[in-house]
Amino acid sequence: MPARIQNPSLSKALMTFFVLAGCTIAVLQLRRLPAVALPNLELPNFQAIVSPKPSPSPVIETRLIVDLSDRKVRLYENKKLKATYAIAIGQEGWETPTGTFKVQQMYENPAWKHPITGEEIPPGDKDNPLGKRWIGFTSQDKLLIGFHGTTDYSLIGQAVSHGCLRMRNADVIALYQQVQVGTPVIVKK
Repeated sequence: MPARIQNPSLSKALMTFFVLAGCTIAVLQLRRLPAVALPNLELPNFQAIVSPKPSPSPVIETRLIVDLSDRKVRLYENKKLKATYAIAIGQEGWETPTGTFKVQQMYENPAWKHPITGEEIPPGDKDNPLGKRWIGFTSQDKLLIGFHGTTDYSLIGQAVSHGCLRMRNADVIALYQQVQVGTPVIVKK
């Protein structure tokens, strides 16, 4: 009849000893066996299965063409007219520059600095003439030129700005969402 150990701590210690001794003997026996060649298994590329390569998104060529004579900006995507917006342009002595430019700056709720007095008007102020968005594309001397919103829609279609292109706030917000820094801007007479 086997002997029983009455002390549980001693019982656990002896069991641990015998298990470790048995594992040690098994490892020593495995070292004596000749090396066994395992079959060469081809595993699937799990990374390709989990994250397939995305298909390339189509390149959309966006450009803006400003026609000062009819006071409109036209948005083209892949050479197709997508939208036309009415604008106010630069007044005499402050004419909007013509040429080929690129969007350089984009700001939501911009602050404004008066080009003559230097007075600064913060974003969201009722007296801020820039409206809800600014899309800058060039400068003349220290004067920045770009598209911006306005709160006075009666001025749209007129030559009243300091060279900028004023738009209805809803229109400049829509335009802002469709362009990015680097978008070409062509301004012609």
